[in-house]
Amino acid sequence: MQDTNGMTAAHTASAPIEADAGKQGDVVSTHVLVGEDQVEALRELSRRTRVAQSEYLREAVEDLLSKYRAVLEAKR
Repeated sequence: MQDTNGMTAAHTASAPIEADAGKQGDVVSTHVLVGEDQVEALRELSRRTRVAQSEYLREAVEDLLSKYRAVLEAKR
């Protein structure tokens, strides 16, 4: 699905959750708009490496949170 800015809507329908998804507790579905070029690159990376796209996305979120950990801790 594309919006008027050429972004692709990435969302999760009801589907089985991978075994490792719940390592950090409860798992919640979220919805993001991602550029079509990024979606295609992620699909290709996933296909070539046989690593689920969702695993790469969880890794990216963890990397982002690690990057901004000081900001998160300062607001406590």
